[in-house]
Parts: sequence; structure tokens; C-alpha cells
Amino acid sequence: MVLKNVKSAVVFMFLLFGTVNAFAVEEGAATARQVVEKFQADLIAVMKDGKKLGYAGRYEKLKDPVSNSHELTKIARIVVGKEWEKLSEEQQQKLVDVFSRLSIASYAHNFKDYSGESFIFDSEEETTRGGVVVHSRFIIPDDKPVKFDYMLKEKGNSWRIINIIANGVSDLALKRSEYTTILQREGFDALITKINEKIDNYSKQ
Repeated sequence: MVLKNVKSAVVFMFLLFGTVNAFAVEEGAATARQVVEKFQADLIAVMKDGKKLGYAGRYEKLKDPVSNSHELTKIARIVVGKEWEKLSEEQQQKLVDVFSRLSIASYAHNFKDYSGESFIFDSEEETTRGGVVVHSRFIIPDDKPVKFDYMLKEKGNSWRIINIIANGVSDLALKRSEYTTILQREGFDALITKINEKIDNYSKQ
């Protein structure tokens, strides 16, 4: 059975978007919906082999799916807010690297087993800021479905996820407040240490 805390698992940032009309996509490019559905399919595939793979195997299998569907650099920047500009280029890159590992580790930890779960597409809409929101549900047998809202921005000729909200809750909205506080009070090294500790905890649970 997938972990009970999947209902709050691995959710990204808080960028607010307004809604407008239908949207056009460059011919031959992956649409926002296609990016989301490909990632969801990869998640389900990993869940089905979750026990056999173990945490390390799930992590390896999810590296490319997460990197190819999420705009991890932008997400890391939003997490630390204005503090980003105070970091050196080396520190910025280090933060992106460790935050990327945290994102992959979170998925590997939370989506570890399979008991008939599935994703169902509900709808999609363009936003006033040129993004797209894809609405879907995560169906869990014998439990209430989890509503996922994926917010994407165009990058090149495709789309990348910059925010995921599960049942109206964004875990990283909380992390933004936590991480900026650590940066301001304890410094950059303390933040990196805290994130690495979280990754280590995921690998042991």
C-alpha cells in the first residue's frame, strides 16, 4: 500500500496563477498535459516495481523522469526567495543540486509500493501569466482520491512543472518560509546540512 502521507507527498512551491482561455502549443512539442501524464506514468511504473527496486532503485529510476518534467532550478530559486540573489554562483549551483536530490528522494520515498493506484486527468487551463495548470486525481483503492494541480511554464519547445499542489496544500510553500529563515539566521551551510539530513532520512524509512 502506498504510504498514507502520499496525500501530502512531494508538492512544489506556491506560484499563483489566474485562469483564461484555451492555449496553443507549438507543433511537434510536448504539451503540458503530455508532460504531466508521462511523469505520472513513470511514477506508477516505479511504484509497481517499488518493493523489488528498494529505495536506491526507485531513486535511480526516477532521476530522469523528475529532471525531464520539473524545472528544478526555478523551483530552487523560488524556495529561497530573495535570498537567492545573495548567494554566490557556486552556492546557487550547490543549492540546485541538493534540492534536485531532495525532490527525487521525496518521490522515491513516498511512491514506494503499488496496490492499484492510478492517475486520472480532469482538465487543463491556461493562466494569465502564460502558464498552464493541469488538474488530475490520484486514485487510491479504498481511500479518498488526492487532487493534484500541476502548474507548468513553457521552456524551449516543451513544458516544465514548477509547482504541484495536493489537495490544496503545498509542502514547499512551508519550506520557503523555513529555508529563508535558516539562510537568514544560520547561513547557507546550515541549510545545505538540513536538506542533506532530510534526504538521508528518506533513504532510511
